[in-house]
Amino acid sequence: MSIKQKLNRLKNHIVHEDVLKKEQDIEIPYLKRWESVGVKPFFFDGQYILIREVEYPLNYRHGLYELSEVIDVVDYWNDNEMEHPLSAKGHKPYELFFFDTETTGLKGGAGNMIFLLGFARILFDKVVIKQLFLPAPGHEVALYQRFLSEVNIKTLVTYNGKAFDWPQVKTRHTLIRNMVPQLPEYGHFDLYHAARRLWKNRLESVKLSNVEKDILQVNRKEDTPGYLAPILYHHFLKDPNPDSVIGIFQHNEMDILSLISLYIHLSKKLLFPDDNHDDKELFEMARWFQAQGNEKLAYFSYAKINEQSSSLHLKAKFEMAMLAKRNGRLDEAVKLWSEIKKHGQGFLKIKALVELAKFYEHYEKNIDAAYMDTNEAIQILKQLERMGVSKHSTQKEELLKRKWRLEKKKNKLEDLEER
Repeated sequence: MSIKQKLNRLKNHIVHEDVLKKEQDIEIPYLKRWESVGVKPFFFDGQYILIREVEYPLNYRHGLYELSEVIDVVDYWNDNEMEHPLSAKGHKPYELFFFDTETTGLKGGAGNMIFLLGFARILFDKVVIKQLFLPAPGHEVALYQRFLSEVNIKTLVTYNGKAFDWPQVKTRHTLIRNMVPQLPEYGHFDLYHAARRLWKNRLESVKLSNVEKDILQVNRKEDTPGYLAPILYHHFLKDPNPDSVIGIFQHNEMDILSLISLYIHLSKKLLFPDDNHDDKELFEMARWFQAQGNEKLAYFSYAKINEQSSSLHLKAKFEMAMLAKRNGRLDEAVKLWSEIKKHGQGFLKIKALVELAKFYEHYEKNIDAAYMDTNEAIQILKQLERMGVSKHSTQKEELLKRKWRLEKKKNKLEDLEER
């Protein structure tokens, strides 16, 4: 062995001993209590964090679903050609990273600090949740060093993570970026936007706690509310007794399990709309499909609502007509608008009458029919104004312009006939 090799070997030995000495010098308050609840320390560069790991069997049921069903829905996405923001096509279940944080405040910015990073991975026979806890502000290098060494995934699954959790991670990482690994780039499934689209008119709010209770049928017992987490953490910083923050770990753990169940729920709704018997939900899904450019699936969903003669069937009929018009099926569109004209009322009937007027004027060249439908729409709008319902001055102005233009055409045609 050369002298250089001997020196390098001795250097590594000295560095290792120095690290051990630093770790031994760090006193962790209430360490035995932490260990009794399954929490272990992780040391890095003179700092430490506390790590809790929890495992769940795949047959564990959280609300409506067993955790194993996330594997099924990922397989379904991979077998499906639908393009959608929640599609896991091209991914394996273990590549999904169900992620949630606890912070010192609900607002963003450099003054807000993440003190708990929680994440779950789907493995072959279990779900593993890991939680990285910051024992004091001066240990963020250890926190992000461990977090970034754990992160080996393709896609984040969060609840409002695009707007809150991940920007917070980026902000804190920026402050210590020269001391920890670089933040990787990810895809992102933000379930908040999906929940808001489907249930904003059904739930008092689309907070995860409401979605859990009313949609996923998850009933938490003795849960520490999320809004108390910053208060309890500040109390912990003054008196680092684990008992003051154990409830935060459990709350975060339930949040992460709910992310898994919610992803299963939303995926099944999207992949199997034919199994959906909630018309309001199906209508919002149809609008979502349409916004994503999937007109075929949107039309199918609207048609299902229309067949059921629900309270939304006329709205669904109108959307079907507009899709038919976009795709050149004018005869079908006219038939649907005519049904709304016969059975509809209010603004929806006005919209159908306007579309019929356009058709008769521009395609059939039937000015009399176009004029009659326009005039009927104006009369309905005036009636709504008298009832104090309508404040659509722009709509009224457009209808009056249409009527005026049609009157001119009618008069011109009558003059020609007289000659």
